[in-house]
Amino acid sequence: MNIEELSKSQLILLTILVNFVTSVATGILTVSLLDHAPAFVTQTVNRVVERTIETVAAAAPAAIIQAPAPSNQDLVTAAIAADAARAVAIYALETGTSTPALAIGTYLPKSRAIATAARDVLPKEALIEFPNGSFIPASLAHQGRGITIYGFADSATLPKAASPILLAAGDLKLGATALALSIDGSAATGIVARVSDRGVYTTLPDIGVGSAVVDLSGNLIGISAGDTPGLLISAERITALLIATSTASTNSPQATATSSATAR
Repeated sequence: MNIEELSKSQLILLTILVNFVTSVATGILTVSLLDHAPAFVTQTVNRVVERTIETVAAAAPAAIIQAPAPSNQDLVTAAIAADAARAVAIYALETGTSTPALAIGTYLPKSRAIATAARDVLPKEALIEFPNGSFIPASLAHQGRGITIYGFADSATLPKAASPILLAAGDLKLGATALALSIDGSAATGIVARVSDRGVYTTLPDIGVGSAVVDLSGNLIGISAGDTPGLLISAERITALLIATSTASTNSPQATATSSATAR
């Protein structure tokens, strides 16, 4: 058959066939030559191939691999696990664990503090039981607007845990998921029903005074006030007390004396 009589499609197929055969022959010839070549030649060829692959890979657009979004159930279980990792029991330092826990609270790792609802039974010097089973003394640092804050000595080694974001009441949306662990350790779910000057109202059952309530991201919405089921003391009150505690600590006579001594 005369090549001039071939159609365009046939010419393209013939070109592809010739290129394929040439490539195979070149590959076989190269492998055969490398088998008999000195070691330094083989190493040089390998380096050239590796550099070529790296250059092509860097120039090519990266494939975007999207991980599947976590399900609502995954978010709920992760948020409750984070809440459980920060739940603590508060004992009187004087009696220790020989008597039942006086209250429950939530651990704020970033602030090295414990937040709970204010109650008359809370001692000034407390023993905090963490989820990992450790017991660390703490002192009452500040009280106000239904919140009690305990702080630790600077030398105290505290357990590691993820620090939650303390959500302002104004940032909460009606219908947002509210998750909590009740005082007996059972999980409860609800939604934010209303936000007012009194606090954050949710559809949660009675979870116990001082129990923390979080959103799907594990961030703190508030803690249970205890007097009304589902009513929370807003987390922004905790933020205000933490700021006041920090300011009071900075302006204390001991801190002032230390600053003066340092200046001298």
